[in-house]
Amino acid sequence: MERFFQVAAVILIGVAAYFLWSGNTDGTFIAAVLGAVAFFLSVRFQVKERLKQRGNDATRGHGDAETR
Repeated sequence: MERFFQVAAVILIGVAAYFLWSGNTDGTFIAAVLGAVAFFLSVRFQVKERLKQRGNDATRGHGDAETR
């Protein structure tokens, strides 16, 4: 899912650059905002996965400490 949002962000920023070049400021703004949203959604999915992995690592590490 994160890769999808990264690709969408790149495409939307490219579309924003095209609109900027063609002089369409409204289209530039909308495409740039959607590109930024897609980028931050990809970051959110990355952070969510890292937190899940850290939680699993902490749970496993905590279980080892109790058995000692």
